[in-house]
Amino acid sequence: MRSSLPSFEPGASGPDVFFLAADVGGTHARVGLGRTVQAASGDSPVELLHGEVFACAQWPGLGELLADFVARLADTPWGAEVSIQACVLACAGYVQEDQVVNRNLPWPVSISALQQRLGIERLTVINDFEALAHAVPYVKPWDMRPLMTGDGSAGGLASGTIVVMGPGTGLGCAAVLPGSAGPQVLPTEAAHVSLAPGTAREIDILRLLAGERDHVPVENALSGPGLLKLYRAISTLRGESPVLDTPAAVTGAALEQRSEAAIEALSTFCALLGSFAADLAALYGAHGGILLAGGILPRIESFLQQSDFKKRFLNKGVLAPFLERVPVHLIDHGDLGVLGAACWLERELRRE
Repeated sequence: MRSSLPSFEPGASGPDVFFLAADVGGTHARVGLGRTVQAASGDSPVELLHGEVFACAQWPGLGELLADFVARLADTPWGAEVSIQACVLACAGYVQEDQVVNRNLPWPVSISALQQRLGIERLTVINDFEALAHAVPYVKPWDMRPLMTGDGSAGGLASGTIVVMGPGTGLGCAAVLPGSAGPQVLPTEAAHVSLAPGTAREIDILRLLAGERDHVPVENALSGPGLLKLYRAISTLRGESPVLDTPAAVTGAALEQRSEAAIEALSTFCALLGSFAADLAALYGAHGGILLAGGILPRIESFLQQSDFKKRFLNKGVLAPFLERVPVHLIDHGDLGVLGAACWLERELRRE
């Protein structure tokens, strides 16, 4: 299965440095053909020429998926002139020797095998939210939907550090640090921070999530699989047998008010998200704001707006006055991961 990202007509000029940029998640892979351009200040230094979205489960491996994308470039205006010089993959996890370690991907990923399959000498893997953070300077105020407007502005971000976070198949987080030579991105493994309950009910939920383990990462609640775990724990606490078996089923039942356990699970999810977003704002001094992305949030946006997210975000004692000034916005992940990965690669090429 493929669907299209935006395509652009060839420009009359510009450097002919072509590359692939891909945002590879557990469910979908977004792949784009990009090139570097001479950009005015504040504009993106890359141009996404063509892109597609692939359902990962329908491909035997990432190499086959990427090779199919390259083959189909022959049917685009760029087919005759493209000479791909590099590839950057944005995905959760980390690189260990030649392998990309990510328990959410549907297949193993070998960097050397991809290089050989694509005939590309330069292939780099970066964190998916690190890539998303590199796109933040090019997100416009009208692309953001305010959840909390900080100082009362109509939209947009403030000056200072910005945190990008979001739940999907996993939980991602990166910080965008301001700098004189341009923003610097700090990738994090914040998903592995210990889950911190904020109510007696959440303490009971944590006890069930923990079982015999000593550590429960926040990702065990703030992700698609985490939402399902919350629902199962809450069903147990309510003396019910869980009947919903996917995160989408839990979300649908909550939004349609067909299950009290699902409603409580989604409410708990939003409350914990507010607490954790405030923790990150405090940790990184996020005067610039918080951007919430990820695959789950667009579907539950109305529910999130009415939830305890804001209350829990501000429930940090003496830090409340600081947090009241932090804008929080929702953004659609979309092809921002591809754009950010491309911007990261352009910066590396420029440095060289």
